[in-house]
Amino acid sequence: MTTAPLSWYLVLSAVLFALGVVGVLVRRNLIVVFMSIELMLNAVNLTFVTFARAHETVDGHVIVFFVMAVAAAEAAVGLAIILQLFRTRATVNADEVTTLRW
Repeated sequence: MTTAPLSWYLVLSAVLFALGVVGVLVRRNLIVVFMSIELMLNAVNLTFVTFARAHETVDGHVIVFFVMAVAAAEAAVGLAIILQLFRTRATVNADEVTTLRW
């Protein structure tokens, strides 16, 4: 069984990360920005797993496990903040949410 070359995984990871950066910089909807950040984290995870498999170590897999745990906590806190902003301001547009004061 043949596997794909290492460069294919790295190119895919770079494309995913670039899409995430574009989503953060261009979009103004906080939920889309939040999903773009998650996309960037997954692109980095793919890179870690790719290099771990290429070097036949488990170090990259362990780092990915911790990144996924942090991303899960970030998702819970981030979505709670977005929901609270929507309840108080009735919008999820990043331009209209300028301060976090009452």
